[in-house]
Amino acid sequence: MARISPSGHTSSTIDRQVLALAVPALGALVAEPLFVLVDSAIVGRLGPAPLAGLALASTVLTTVVGLCVFLAYATTAAVARRLGADDEPGALRSGIDGLWLAVGLGIALGAAVVLGAPWLAALLGAHDEVARQAVAYLRASAPGLPGMLAVLAATGVLRGLQDTRTPLLVAATGAAVNAGLNALLVLGARIGIAGSGLGTAATQLAMAAWLGTLVVRGARRRGVRVTPTAGGLRGSARAGAPLLVRTATLRAAIVLTTWVAAGLGTAVLAGHQVVNAVWGLTAFALDALAIAAQALVGHALGAGDVVLARALLRRTLTWGVALGAALAVVVGAAWPWLVRAFSADDEVRRAATAALLVAAACLPMAGWVFVLDGVLIGAGDGVFLARAGLVTLVVYLPAVLAVRAWAPGGPAGLAWLWAAFAGVFLASRALTTGWRARGSGWTVPGSDRR
Repeated sequence: MARISPSGHTSSTIDRQVLALAVPALGALVAEPLFVLVDSAIVGRLGPAPLAGLALASTVLTTVVGLCVFLAYATTAAVARRLGADDEPGALRSGIDGLWLAVGLGIALGAAVVLGAPWLAALLGAHDEVARQAVAYLRASAPGLPGMLAVLAATGVLRGLQDTRTPLLVAATGAAVNAGLNALLVLGARIGIAGSGLGTAATQLAMAAWLGTLVVRGARRRGVRVTPTAGGLRGSARAGAPLLVRTATLRAAIVLTTWVAAGLGTAVLAGHQVVNAVWGLTAFALDALAIAAQALVGHALGAGDVVLARALLRRTLTWGVALGAALAVVVGAAWPWLVRAFSADDEVRRAATAALLVAAACLPMAGWVFVLDGVLIGAGDGVFLARAGLVTLVVYLPAVLAVRAWAPGGPAGLAWLWAAFAGVFLASRALTTGWRARGSGWTVPGSDRR
């Protein structure tokens, strides 16, 4: 018999709500890292230097896009709260403001990447041929940044409206188009690594046009103004600022990890790219539950139902740990095929194998961490997440620098690096967010968190 919460929601009802949002979100989130997986698999056929260059370039781009993920997260929380409070026009207005902010940021950041590509590659330790490959990919893919950020904002609007099916359709279509374009430009037209960047950029711009049109049409049907306002842009930026800080700490940890991998040699860096691509796929899959938690917790708190918000916390955490354990088994069993799919180089395969098994062992904890992040983001608890992010980064720094100073080269060095990242860094996040979830500071009801 299903357990009934004090607010009248059974555990089975909550499960159905979570799965109704999480399953389509899972498809959309898995489709996103498929861009990196496809790029890595195709570019990997060009040799170790292009694959190592892609590792550095993709780190830059995922860092830039990741820093702007507040465009999706803050918008999801704001739209969900207003929808829970029966203010659909206000919810859509929040989304339109986020879209305009995304386009402006994307144009500025795209120009910065084009101009700063050589400096960025050198900053991450690239030299000679690896640096040339990284710069070529960065400059070819930079025009897609406005599209990618607009996709984030539009997806946030739809998630807040509890529509995760439309982003799934767009993401799946985009992944298929990206695979075809990359194969055509890299292997068919023989443009090299730049062809992969061009194909990805074109796909991202097309996805943005599709999603943006849907959001604008919805706003117009409800009489919501779709032109930008200074106040709306400032409000969106202010709401997202704490999440920007939180995400900056996560990205700083990822960049530090790649920097250490680069110091361990080209083969190790290429192996790190393989593990990083697989980790991204599993992490985004786990984040599907976090997306469901964001939308449902935000909606519950907007409606003033704190009891339901806590019930959602418990159920999504259970799902997160279970899914993490299942993914750990899959990755642990499939590693021989995974490493062969990305590289024909034996040294790269050996390095990737050791680190991949370490990363797989930490996936259940990753499920816990991702879900807690989603709950607190949905609750609008960005200020706490920003502070916790700074703490976890400080804890991680000694561990990753110790690997840089003392770890051996080859597979052992990369395994130690992933033990520091997937173990020390994740454990710190689990402790800080778990402590917050036990209290009541995140359960603030109403259409806006004050």
